[in-house]
Amino acid sequence: MEQRNDIFLSVVIPAFNEAENVAPLHEQLLKVLKSYNRPFEIIFVNDGSTDGTFLELQKLKPVTVINFRRNYGQTSALDAGFKAAQGELIITLDADLQNDPDDIPALIKKLHEGYDVVSGWRVDRHDPNSKKIISRGANWLRQYIVSDEIHDSGCTLKVYRKECFQDLDLAGEMHRFIPAILRWRGFKITEIPVKHRERIHGITKYDWRRVVKGFLDMLSLWFWNRYATRPIHLFGTAGLVLTFVGTVTLILLLILRLFNVVYLADKIWPLLSVLCILAGLQLFVSGLLADIAVKSYHKQAGQKPYQVRNIEVRD
Repeated sequence: MEQRNDIFLSVVIPAFNEAENVAPLHEQLLKVLKSYNRPFEIIFVNDGSTDGTFLELQKLKPVTVINFRRNYGQTSALDAGFKAAQGELIITLDADLQNDPDDIPALIKKLHEGYDVVSGWRVDRHDPNSKKIISRGANWLRQYIVSDEIHDSGCTLKVYRKECFQDLDLAGEMHRFIPAILRWRGFKITEIPVKHRERIHGITKYDWRRVVKGFLDMLSLWFWNRYATRPIHLFGTAGLVLTFVGTVTLILLLILRLFNVVYLADKIWPLLSVLCILAGLQLFVSGLLADIAVKSYHKQAGQKPYQVRNIEVRD
């Protein structure tokens, strides 16, 4: 792909079995993007569709189509789109026509108030009640565990500055947590209400498996954010606590036995005390090994445990 430096907007759209929706969405996007009178690009990522979506995408112009060999999921599709995008600003939205392209100017206007990411907030959602209930529960859990400080991280309609994705790789179901990841990296995040339309064509790809995968990814993200550069703080602390508890308990049992206060022949407490000591030592050693592995990884990958916004030199 030819590299260009003059593109203002890049629109990234993951699409999986959305044959009836991609052409109307492309038409709506063109009306909005042409109003800026600046170069833009529309990137569709065909995520292994089996319903003719790719054939419909081949009819569109202007467009860039990234065609996956099979279905890899929305996170991988977004990651591929981010890596291909060349615009100053990157806009994401779903291919199902439930996000309204007419909301894009408001997102960009808000971004120019000094933010790095502006997320859409679907205040009035047109989804089945079951999906709304699951989303509310997931949002509450997300706020408690990762705390991205927005109401609707699951809304794909967002605008980002391109630098947000420098040295950022996405996998699993991490697309829901992009605002949290960027907030942890020091970027300024906000949200504004956006319209949400009913799905007319196609079926939703949301099911219970995505909920489970999202929860596991949330836990992984929590650990990575807090302890990725210092796993010894987690494993070492847990190991020391277990070792201390096991040692103190064992000493107390020995003292009580010496004074014939208790008989330990038929008691499980000595075994539990020894188990705590052994588990604590194992956790502590695991923390040391993890700390060495993490530091070696960052050194080999050339990554730093911090982000630099800019450097100013004044004479």
